[in-house]
Amino acid sequence: MRKIELLAPAGDLERLKYAVMYGADAVFIGGKNFSLRSMASNFTLEDIKEGCDFAHKHHAKVHVTCNIVMHESDTNNIKEYLLDLEKCGVDAIIASSLTILKMVKTYTSMEAHVSTQQSISNSKGVEFLTNFGVDRVVLARECSIKDIENIKKKSNIDLEVFIEGGMCASFSGRCMLSNVMTNRDANRGGCAQSCRWNYDLYQNDKLISPNDHDFTMSSKDLNAMDYISKLIDIGVTSLKIEGRMKSLHYIATVVSAYRKLIDEYYLNHEIKNIQKYKDEISRGENRQTSYGFYNGDVKEEQEIYNDGFIGPSHEFCGIVLDYDKENKLVKIEQRNHFVGNREFEILSKAHGVIKLFVSDIYDKDMNVIDAARHSQMIVYFYSDIELEPFDLIR
Repeated sequence: MRKIELLAPAGDLERLKYAVMYGADAVFIGGKNFSLRSMASNFTLEDIKEGCDFAHKHHAKVHVTCNIVMHESDTNNIKEYLLDLEKCGVDAIIASSLTILKMVKTYTSMEAHVSTQQSISNSKGVEFLTNFGVDRVVLARECSIKDIENIKKKSNIDLEVFIEGGMCASFSGRCMLSNVMTNRDANRGGCAQSCRWNYDLYQNDKLISPNDHDFTMSSKDLNAMDYISKLIDIGVTSLKIEGRMKSLHYIATVVSAYRKLIDEYYLNHEIKNIQKYKDEISRGENRQTSYGFYNGDVKEEQEIYNDGFIGPSHEFCGIVLDYDKENKLVKIEQRNHFVGNREFEILSKAHGVIKLFVSDIYDKDMNVIDAARHSQMIVYFYSDIELEPFDLIR
């Protein structure tokens, strides 16, 4: 049986590398054109080439999103752009436009994946797209586990489903709030996430929401850990984590947790302690989570009517750049203010999650400093545990 794919987001080249190093089988990214996350860093063609080379070196794939709702002004140079992506080594294109999907299959050897923006939530839609010639369908987030199972039984094409990250208050992203309120087109990459704003509620010109309880109308983020084993048994091809605008720490934390959970299920055909994986993800999450539509239509507990920010349980401090074995000296790049003489947690590719007490910290001239307070400054400390590049400190 083919092992299920763990597909991770990457908003830039650095996050792509961390996603791959922490266990993603594939990453999805956006280029400078035709992408639905115009506020993300996004990739130049040179970055895409480097990202593909890195991913392929570590036996991972790269999917590029071209999933905007195309207007007439968006139709220029699509073919040339697709050919450029193919030259970079891209493995698949994710698109909602049938025109782009057909061009991918006509002019390139890349796979064509139907974006969730097509809102495919039934087997007839999958059948149509299969006959159209695509390679994979990303099902709508609004599908339940029973829907997914029934669709898979009636389909002979690769299916991809979302398992983690943001949900949309509208149906599969078909929202116009951002357009109306900010003149930023949500379906052309400009979503301002208006559903997550705080609002005052009025009735007959009278404020009816208390000042200490601002109203929002967004969905809780998705966490489908309880359904992973079932999705594997159903025969789904790919499990997708949402979040190209999420932090490096979030991506490494979430990918690592799902990687370990998936591997445990394949090894033992059971998950003995799923809570430990949920606890690990909580170290990077910053919003309330729920299981979305997996158990059927959502109820009030899947939605947020007040502030949904909870903050991660751990603060990301820095990344390991090098380890001097002879002197047991760790070189890190600071990412958030921190001080020494305290216990840290290391998210390590080699060791998993480990505790480490750090006494003094030093600057690049090996002077003791009271805090690492400057953005991306180089800091050193001593450790008997051998750390590796790409390890994270929190």
